[in-house]
Amino acid sequence: MVHTVLEHANITVSDVAKTSEMLCELFDWRVRWKGKPGESIHGGLSWHVGSEGTYLAVYSQGGERDSGDSYMMPGGLNHIGVVVDDLDLVERRVIARGLLPKSHADYEPGRRFYFDDPDGIEFEVVCYR
Repeated sequence: MVHTVLEHANITVSDVAKTSEMLCELFDWRVRWKGKPGESIHGGLSWHVGSEGTYLAVYSQGGERDSGDSYMMPGGLNHIGVVVDDLDLVERRVIARGLLPKSHADYEPGRRFYFDDPDGIEFEVVCYR
């Protein structure tokens, strides 16, 4: 059996810098790499935000958000799951940014909540303690 680790996912946002700053603040991540404007695919901008082993590639061309429901659209992004060791602290950070935590649940083996970022990307935050 081969050992595998998900290294990254690539998401499209309206503002790379604002989304990257939000993710760093909420999850104690860092910007691992900054591309230059126009160098990414289709003339966009990409930054890599995360921890040592995993990250999100945050990309933008500055376009408008499609209002389609990702859960109904093949190939859509449903949510991004992030494991944290202090769920309550991260929820306070989410609230402090003016975002709305939702769908709280205690389940085996942990606790979780969800929130939508300003671009409508849904994040699941889970703690397994």
